[in-house]
Amino acid sequence: MRGLITHLHSSELVARFQRACGLYPATRAEDKSVHGHSVDGHPVPNGNASGHRHRAEAGTGKLNGSTRAQDSNSNYKCSVSSGDAKEYVVRSRPLHFLFLVSAALGNEVFYISFLPCLHWNLDPFLCRRCANIWVVVMYVGQVLKDVLKLPRPLAPPVVKLERRVDAEYGLPSTHAMAATAISFTLLLSAPQRVQFQWEVGLFLAVLLSVLVCLSRLYTGMHSALDVICGVLLTAVVMATSYPLWPWLDEVQLHSQFSPVLALVVPVLLCGAYPELDHYSTTRGDTTIIMGVASGCWLGYWLNQQLGRTFEPEGPLPVPLPSLSAASCVQGAARFGLGLSVLLATRQSVRWASLALVCRCYGESPSNPEARRRKEIEVVYKFVTYAAVGLVNTVLVNRLFLLLGLL
Repeated sequence: MRGLITHLHSSELVARFQRACGLYPATRAEDKSVHGHSVDGHPVPNGNASGHRHRAEAGTGKLNGSTRAQDSNSNYKCSVSSGDAKEYVVRSRPLHFLFLVSAALGNEVFYISFLPCLHWNLDPFLCRRCANIWVVVMYVGQVLKDVLKLPRPLAPPVVKLERRVDAEYGLPSTHAMAATAISFTLLLSAPQRVQFQWEVGLFLAVLLSVLVCLSRLYTGMHSALDVICGVLLTAVVMATSYPLWPWLDEVQLHSQFSPVLALVVPVLLCGAYPELDHYSTTRGDTTIIMGVASGCWLGYWLNQQLGRTFEPEGPLPVPLPSLSAASCVQGAARFGLGLSVLLATRQSVRWASLALVCRCYGESPSNPEARRRKEIEVVYKFVTYAAVGLVNTVLVNRLFLLLGLL
């Protein structure tokens, strides 16, 4: 068993998966290409090599798309400046694109767009269920990372395509946990709300989870053990909490103590987050998640008290909305307007809360080290994303009503 665990946690296993998908370190590829062979051992046609070289951008893991001239072998190169990051060669552009998109499904951009879109265009109930389980599994996963302190795969031999979270520990993979939690919470909750073919839903849930899990290996950010433990841990959390889901709905929407719980519980969990001897993005990311949870919880309770929850009316489950041109345009308009409002809320509240907190501590908001102080980072990030959650659940749908988009 110990040997199996060691094998699953090894960096070499991740590196082999990357090579199988066509991702190689540029230096190794160039050494082999000198002898007329590609990195996978196949001949490279003279003048027709199509390897694309990239560097992972330090601190962000993004590509800026800048290009360089063709080299002597007529290879078209795309590169990004990075301090000490190694270049890499992509031999399968479709797989590269697929896994980068899949990895993005576990990032903030996905959360701030998919969950609100589910609320605006389908059913706030489903959004609430997904958000509740997502928050629990993410907090558990983030805390375990900083308690277990197991390292991420080593580079070399692994090629790392993301740098922002490289200072974080590895086990479990919270990308894998979030994807699994959202996919299967939606699958388990949707049948009582909307009519759909369950087999299709199961296929999509499995597909999304698998793609996100594999993307963490492809980007070099997690070992196979990290991913497997993330999925198993999510399954345990969901299985043990599933009988409590209706009770939690009742407490959130109807209890007189709900507003207090919505604020106190997330704040206490942020304060109890484990301390590290170095700065890591896990604390800030966890604070963001808890802030969203607090704002959404408070917003759903407030909607219930105001008598307008924006949930489907009539007998449940309701048929899925028809996909006509008019409904697609209306849905796109809701998504675009709602996302714009959330982004504007995020930027304005972030600026105001950061400036105010920094002023209280005599720091400059432009000082990166000041923004990393726990008493500053936790407060401004929690306030910012609590405001985003509150605006998403309470104000945006009322704006849609005002503009005739509902």
